[in-house]
Amino acid sequence: MDWIVGILSGFSDVIIPFLVVLTILVFIHELGHYWVARRCGVRVDVFSIGFGPEIFGWNDRSGTRWRFSLIPLGGYVKMFGDADPTSMQSVETAAADNAADEGTGDWADGRVRQLSEAEKAQSFHHKSLSQRAWIVAAGPLANFILAIVLLMGLFTLVGQPTTPPVIGSVVEGSAAEAAGFREGDRFLEIDGRPVQRFEEIQRIVEVGLDRPLDVLVARDGQEILITATPRIVEVEDALGDIVRTARLGIGASGREFVRHDPFTSTWLAMKETVSLVDTTVQAVSQIVTGQRSVDQLGGPVRIAQLSGEAWKISVESVVFFMAVLSINLGLINLFPVPMLDGGHLLFYAIEAVRGRPLGEKAQELGFRIGFALVLTLIVFVTWNDLTRLNVFDF
Repeated sequence: MDWIVGILSGFSDVIIPFLVVLTILVFIHELGHYWVARRCGVRVDVFSIGFGPEIFGWNDRSGTRWRFSLIPLGGYVKMFGDADPTSMQSVETAAADNAADEGTGDWADGRVRQLSEAEKAQSFHHKSLSQRAWIVAAGPLANFILAIVLLMGLFTLVGQPTTPPVIGSVVEGSAAEAAGFREGDRFLEIDGRPVQRFEEIQRIVEVGLDRPLDVLVARDGQEILITATPRIVEVEDALGDIVRTARLGIGASGREFVRHDPFTSTWLAMKETVSLVDTTVQAVSQIVTGQRSVDQLGGPVRIAQLSGEAWKISVESVVFFMAVLSINLGLINLFPVPMLDGGHLLFYAIEAVRGRPLGEKAQELGFRIGFALVLTLIVFVTWNDLTRLNVFDF
């Protein structure tokens, strides 16, 4: 009986928050593709939340099938002329285009009908290069816009979490003590970059790892330049996992929530989004170059855990978590890997330079490589997640 209670508890505490958060983010991402595609005159055949067999759905007046599918780990928009959710051109469309170019009439090989002018007007692959690029880029862009809207709402209604960049305590034996920091020191700049909140200090230190930092502080009415080298330490994260990260060894002096007007909140939300993008890019580059452990990569299981933790804390925590996750989703999709939006944009950039698209075989090879990379990454991060949960301990 206890295992049934455990399953039900896990479902309500983790699975439901995870599905709610993921569904919203995926819907907004795909809505970006859908909205711009419709503005460009492209017919959208399917708008799917999830993959695999359809659970339920409906058709709208424009002929789009809106559907919820069995596997809720993503989604896609299938446009007219696409062979699959990756926006590969269908064999029928490609063959018909070749037939038209060769003047072979309405049918090619006796099996493929040439598209009519009306159908070409609704086909994604017959749109201009700039239109196709905007349609593809609209998904990640929608995720960034969602993050800005969520953060703006938080900063306006609840307030921006703000901690003055003042040292409240110095840990004995820490890098901060060795560098000469004192309680009451106010951070002004780090490596020439102005600092206004304690949270900014944390991000700079964590991203910089054990790189020496030139810190300008205000002390007793004077400005003092201190060089400090953070230390890599093992700490326990929100899920109880032990992670290696950089620490100076200082504590904040206090925290408060500062509410702003909508215009100020929008500007601050945009700055916060840019800061989170910069932090994420640096962290990913450090993982790629081996400066940061790959063990810090997480997949669906970890996201589900974090969703559940945020759900337990407060609505504000869920909203902030969604904003951060939306930024990560948009950024990851912009990586120049075939299968992802960034891969399509890379192909379009090559097309712009060459004056014509890459050949079908080259594109197909690219997508196969991209699929292999994405699949490998999914398997790897899932392995990391399961290892953290000690699933393989017997």
